Amino acid sequence: MHAMQYELTLPADYDMDVVRGRVARLGHLLDDWEGLGLKAYLVRARGVHGSPVNQYAPFYLWNTVEGMNSFLAGGLQGLVDDFGRPAVRQWTGVAFEEGTATGSPAALAVRHRQPVPDGVELAAFMDDAARKTARLAGLDGAVLAAAALDTHRWELVHLSLWTRHPAAAGAPRPDGDIFQVLHLSAPGRKTLRPGRHW
Repeated sequence: MHAMQYELTLPADYDMDVVRGRVARLGHLLDDWEGLGLKAYLVRARGVHGSPVNQYAPFYLWNTVEGMNSFLAGGLQGLVDDFGRPAVRQWTGVAFEEGTATGSPAALAVRHRQPVPDGVELAAFMDDAARKTARLAGLDGAVLAAAALDTHRWELVHLSLWTRHPAAAGAPRPDGDIFQVLHLSAPGRKTLRPGRHW
């Protein structure tokens, strides 16, 4: 599994309905993309759920490098034409788990990024990340949870999708950025391997 995300931070007065309309028109185009596990079309609006910015920030979980590269070589061109070329972050998959609400539509996503501390034993850190992924997925209202690692920046990212705000579901107050999920393309979701990925 490979994770990928780019962030388009938009002006404070930007009409986010433009992004919502774009996803409504074009989101289905990745519903059958070869090699894609899932793409969560994520937005956050300034002032909503504590967001300081307007942002479009889709998050991808890929089953194959070939599928990811095919998208980067061609599927990304429409976004580049409309918004310019984004910086695309990539992480190596650490863990994936379906949630307690796996059959339900995702309304919100929580993304938490954290540095890997200097001096930490990497195997123990990765084991802890996999356990946290399973804990998140086991909470009421969780659709799925994933963890991935960027070994260039030594940063761990957790992404979890929810049917409603995690705090409303009895989960602890979310630690991270909260996004609205506009659409979920998931052609290869059933083939994303559950559990730890090493």
